[in-house]
Amino acid sequence: MRINRILLSTTLVIVALITQVCVLARLNLPGAVPDLLLLVVLGLALVYGHTGGALIGFGAGLLADLAPPADHAAGRYALVLCVIGYLAGLARPENGQLRSATGPMLVVVAGALGSTLLYAGVGSLVGDTAASHVGLGHLLFTAALYDLLLAPFTVPLIMAIARRTDNDPMADGSGGGAGDSGWLTPAGSMRTGRGSGRMGRAARIGSQRGGLLTKAAKSRANKAGRIKGVKRL
Repeated sequence: MRINRILLSTTLVIVALITQVCVLARLNLPGAVPDLLLLVVLGLALVYGHTGGALIGFGAGLLADLAPPADHAAGRYALVLCVIGYLAGLARPENGQLRSATGPMLVVVAGALGSTLLYAGVGSLVGDTAASHVGLGHLLFTAALYDLLLAPFTVPLIMAIARRTDNDPMADGSGGGAGDSGWLTPAGSMRTGRGSGRMGRAARIGSQRGGLLTKAAKSRANKAGRIKGVKRL
């Protein structure tokens, strides 16, 4: 990974972890806790791809495993976010363009459900049955709901910052909002680009025609001069 990717990912992961532990975990919401760390991993994976998503997910999950007040085995959440980051990175389009918000929102829902199921599955393998006591169905519903409500305020911004920091050519260089470079590619700007391309081609053709006409006029003038000079002699 590039240095700027590492620095940005580390900063976002640390900020998300502190916010989640100090703020979101203290809200005492029913069911699951809004997983801001998961949303950071998903947003970066949609920009960096499956390899970057897996590495960022593993690092973010390992920090969450070691940060207090973690009460589970170290490496458990690292494994979960590594798998989720890898799968989310596979949803990144090859050309880097996300024309609709539907795709990222589906990735968020799938990531929330998948991380909860994987976390509960790994917990059952190591003897942690806390999920079964709370109710797995209730955890799945609340996790997807909370992350889906939080995603529009976080994922587009994370994707926009990642693209601009990475000098991504798909990022909007005109200083547009996060939605322009993260979720959508406006159709109007595409039409404007095609129109400007046609105007540029027309200008080049016009200049070429003007040059040919100028050369033809000079040639005729030279021929006329030579003919007149012969007649005078």
